[in-house]
Amino acid sequence: MRPPVKELAGKKVFVTGAASGIGRAVALQAAREGAILHLTDIQAELLAEVAAEATAAGATVAVAEAVDITDHDAVRALAQRVTAVSGAMDVVLNVAGIAIWGTVRGLEHEHWRSLVEVNLMGPIHVIEELLPPMIDAGRGGQLVNVSSAAGIIAMPWHAAYSATKFGLRGISEVLRYDLRKHGIGVTLVAPGGVDTGLVQTIRIAGVDSDDKRFRRARKQFQAHAVTPEKAAEAIWKGVRRNKYWVYTSADIRLVHLLQRYFPPGYALAMRGFSWGAHRVLPAVDQARRSDLQDAR
Repeated sequence: MRPPVKELAGKKVFVTGAASGIGRAVALQAAREGAILHLTDIQAELLAEVAAEATAAGATVAVAEAVDITDHDAVRALAQRVTAVSGAMDVVLNVAGIAIWGTVRGLEHEHWRSLVEVNLMGPIHVIEELLPPMIDAGRGGQLVNVSSAAGIIAMPWHAAYSATKFGLRGISEVLRYDLRKHGIGVTLVAPGGVDTGLVQTIRIAGVDSDDKRFRRARKQFQAHAVTPEKAAEAIWKGVRRNKYWVYTSADIRLVHLLQRYFPPGYALAMRGFSWGAHRVLPAVDQARRSDLQDAR
């Protein structure tokens, strides 16, 4: 087993979701440490701003190209350009993702599908196209997959989102061992609350984002959330140590320990969590039930 990526100077780093949030933060921290950056995001203008900021910090931005990671052909073409320009990557970070929450009655089929396409198939496309060159290069490296606390625990209203984050966790669990013989480590990141732009655009199917209860809950979330920069620090610390599990806050680490070592306590906590969430947010199930009855 080759040693982990202990320093980033001169290392080739690929980041999805690099235009904002955690992706932007990990890219800029790598830039300050002298990494050679390869950045992508669906938001072209914001991506260009991040690339300019990284360049101003003294980093080399070899590639910064807007791509929709749900488009396998586009990801393949980007990966070919990246490899042609720089060769195999040393670190690949799957950060890009979207969040849509809701009850079974509130979620539409398109919500489930779009989450799977972005949060699960997107990282799969990146892994398919960028990991084989890393294996062939024989230099080792690190694959970083950003899952979520919702990839560990039963967070209320997160069934569709959790499906994708548990899926990414499953991929990581297998690749953790499959890639070991090639000297490629795997880091699985389980962020808790991170105050990114995603917080402002979060969608809860069937819930009015202007509802005062929703706005109050969002403010409470932000008050306890860590910054993207703190999350990025935890990620890079984990990469340097070749850690598998990386948590961005202590609360998620603790609840994961509770789940593993005291299941009855975990079940009780999740029941209370779910009860509290349904009291705080509007009763979408009841509203949808009334709509269905009216339709009859």
